[in-house]
Amino acid sequence: MLTRVCLTVDVEFSIAGAFADAAREPVADALVWCRVDGRSEGLGFLLDCCERHCIPATFFVEALQRNYFRDDPMHAIVGRIHAAGHDIELHVHPCWSVFRHGDWRRRVAETPRQDDFFGRTEDDTLALVRQGQQAFSDWRLAPPQVFRSGSLQHDDQLYRALAKAGIGVSSNVGMAIFDSGDPAYCLYSGRHRRHGVVECPVLTFSDWQVGGYRHLKSLTIAGTSFAEMRVLLEKANRAGIEQVVILSHPFEYVQSRDASFQHLRRHSVNQRRLSELCAYLDQHRERFLPCGLRAAAGAPHGGDEERNTLLYGSSWHSARRMATQVAYDHYGRWALER
Repeated sequence: MLTRVCLTVDVEFSIAGAFADAAREPVADALVWCRVDGRSEGLGFLLDCCERHCIPATFFVEALQRNYFRDDPMHAIVGRIHAAGHDIELHVHPCWSVFRHGDWRRRVAETPRQDDFFGRTEDDTLALVRQGQQAFSDWRLAPPQVFRSGSLQHDDQLYRALAKAGIGVSSNVGMAIFDSGDPAYCLYSGRHRRHGVVECPVLTFSDWQVGGYRHLKSLTIAGTSFAEMRVLLEKANRAGIEQVVILSHPFEYVQSRDASFQHLRRHSVNQRRLSELCAYLDQHRERFLPCGLRAAAGAPHGGDEERNTLLYGSSWHSARRMATQVAYDHYGRWALER
């Protein structure tokens, strides 16, 4: 049994509190490169790690930020990812579209939830997706074939819009990150067809239970120890799960003192997790095939397309991970203030 493992990275800029505070401004490529002592500990670290272990990844590039950053700093970032040979696909955060309007501050005050896909009309969603497609054309990239929504928000209207836009694959579901409340999108793993679009959810698992309460967690580098990832990959392979999707962001590999991302330090815990994961996948290719999401979604199914398996992690590993994260976060804040 071969399990395809898709490392996916959301590459995006940040509003950085500008909606709530007029003194703040959105942050662009500092959130992506994450430079510490002249070295890129964000995107640069990710690309180096993937190259060292021959791991192809899918980079979901946010395209609507061009409504604010008219000099298009994402273009150079896209060029670096493309040169490294990775899959580049479309990521959209609707909040950036408000900057098309000169009175954006008033609009934000009247309608604070500018970043929602959930509850948005199909026509409005389609217009946002097409804006993103135009950015790919301007960047001289092949048209995106896979879509990821901002904050993993989704509903039926989004999938209908994606089908109309000609995008046949998505990764919009991570049950522990956003739950639409629609049973049709209660997806933990595998591949599922919705309105003609193949949805490849970020793997969601249960990391602990107390009585009748089951805690869910989506598989991210920042929120999952390597010990947990290894257990989940092994269980996925034994359970016959054909595809595992993992979520990450460049900014997860540094710690920042403030939202401006000007004062940073390397996040050694998260960097070690990614390094160990990539090395593990590289060493066990007889069971795990690292691949881009576009290729994984197009591979033939070996079983039931609607199979939706919930995996269970180790409570002991989860407890160790939580203790490590709390201790390291406190240490990081102390180190940044020195």
